[in-house]
Amino acid sequence: NFSNHSRFDLKRLVNEPSKLNENLYEYLRSFSPNVQEIVQNFEIDKLINKLEKNDFLFIFIEKFSEVDLHPSKVDNHLMGTIFEELLRKFSEMSNETSGEHYTPRDIVDLLVSLVFSPEIKELSKPNKIVSLYDPCCGTGGMLTVGKKWIHENVSKDVEVNMFGQELNPQTYSICKSDFLITDEQPENIKIGSTLSNDGYKDTNRKFDFMICNPPYGDSWKKDEKYVKNESKDPDGRFYIGTPRTSDGQLLFLQHMISRMEPSGSRIGIVFNGSPMFTGDSGSGESEIRKWVIENDWLETVIQLPDRMFFNTGITTFLWIISNQKKPKRTGKVQLIDGSNYFSSLRKNLGDKSREITEQHRSYILKTYLNFEENNISKIFNNSHFCYTKVQVESPLVVNDEVVKLKNGKIKPDTKLRDYERIPFEKSVEEYFEKEVKPYRPDSWMDRSKDKIGYEINFVKEFFDFETLKEVDKIRKEIEEIDEEIQRTKV
Repeated sequence: NFSNHSRFDLKRLVNEPSKLNENLYEYLRSFSPNVQEIVQNFEIDKLINKLEKNDFLFIFIEKFSEVDLHPSKVDNHLMGTIFEELLRKFSEMSNETSGEHYTPRDIVDLLVSLVFSPEIKELSKPNKIVSLYDPCCGTGGMLTVGKKWIHENVSKDVEVNMFGQELNPQTYSICKSDFLITDEQPENIKIGSTLSNDGYKDTNRKFDFMICNPPYGDSWKKDEKYVKNESKDPDGRFYIGTPRTSDGQLLFLQHMISRMEPSGSRIGIVFNGSPMFTGDSGSGESEIRKWVIENDWLETVIQLPDRMFFNTGITTFLWIISNQKKPKRTGKVQLIDGSNYFSSLRKNLGDKSREITEQHRSYILKTYLNFEENNISKIFNNSHFCYTKVQVESPLVVNDEVVKLKNGKIKPDTKLRDYERIPFEKSVEEYFEKEVKPYRPDSWMDRSKDKIGYEINFVKEFFDFETLKEVDKIRKEIEEIDEEIQRTKV
């Protein structure tokens, strides 16, 4: 897939130290155009000049000539780990930036097993060809782990075509380099912002499987103009709504849903907690959740342990999306609390101090596949996540008199205006009479202001409520302790 027509390699370059700079440039210029692009993205010429100026170029080339980085020795994910470690220790990039394109291997292993396992029977069919896509592919680790999982758990005969897009020129180049030297299709990796410059827009390519770890809490301000324009198009990716510009996670979900095969696609995506609950009823976030859940695409949300990532200790969640749910999952969402399934690392890697072992992954996967309720698994109807936001009014009182409008209606006091979120599965009227009226007897609901909202309150669903002791029992215990203290004094 690539070539170099010079007479040099790294060891031959070292053998002519007096002409090292000149020969190194000749060596780089002699690569085929697909490698030239990679060289330019890394801005290697600036590095060479800096090393030459400080008399480190020979040492640098000599060291690299002694290290075997062949993909049979160092696979894509190990190279990703090395890259992350170098960024964390030495790069001018912040850890926050480095975390945008790297997902720990244990999380990727769990994610791909959740995405592919329900389709093992389908994947086992003869002459099977599938497509796998990552719109924020980074160094390509999630793609290569996904392909490896299929070959190890289904069959090596399954042809897995990998596709991706990456914004950062350096990580894009690492991914493309890996595809070149492992005989994949590097032209399937696009560069640029997926949100404003979708690399597969012209072909409108659809994909069988998609996996992604979009940046958390990352502003999409630079893509705002394009995204807002597309949101006005009824056929656009973002027509349902857009989240606040400070966090674009849900935009990537909308993009991936637009790339689903109508005959059936599965998506696995890593989120932090905000896509589940940020935004009130009527907001862009709530409308996106409503769209996903009412279309019955959301299969499962799984909470992971905290302190799993290299650059942040926050808790993350895996969302599994499908547009062809199995019959038993139709109209339902499964929540799995995997927060306690981890082992502590002997040595921290940045902020990462925990890992999900193979045993933990197997149990979480089994819990998902069984689709049964237990201490870490709960199953709800889609409507469980829906609520009606009702505006509650109280009368405006001036000089102990209730103020009325010209039409005779009572004028509401805007300072006393309140709102109630009433679960969709409950009667609004009954809820109001039971939960509001006893405390505000003169209040009423303005039902013309009703708004439907959706949120996934994961913490509430798994909150272990501890029943408080009765007052008499507490009093008795205090008296017994008091008597014990008196006896001790005697």
